[in-house]
Amino acid sequence: LFLDAEKDYCLIKLSDNGIGFDQKYSDKIFEVFQRLYDKELYQGTGIGLAIVKKIVENHKGFIVAKGEPGIGATFEIYIPFAATDAD
Repeated sequence: LFLDAEKDYCLIKLSDNGIGFDQKYSDKIFEVFQRLYDKELYQGTGIGLAIVKKIVENHKGFIVAKGEPGIGATFEIYIPFAATDAD
């Protein structure tokens, strides 16, 4: 992971029991219009995860994807925690 030891992070972890994916494609799934499966088999535009990655990066965070075909996928989103003075 790319965690900075000097920062605290919020972790958002999402898992599903969907179609999953081969781990070798864990970077490809975040590219715009990149699909792992034929659109006749599974609906979608191929932009959803690219949008999520861009939002996470805009907040100075990063996202990690783990998957297993036929088992499902897990996405871990790390966003640096910013303390506020609003106590």
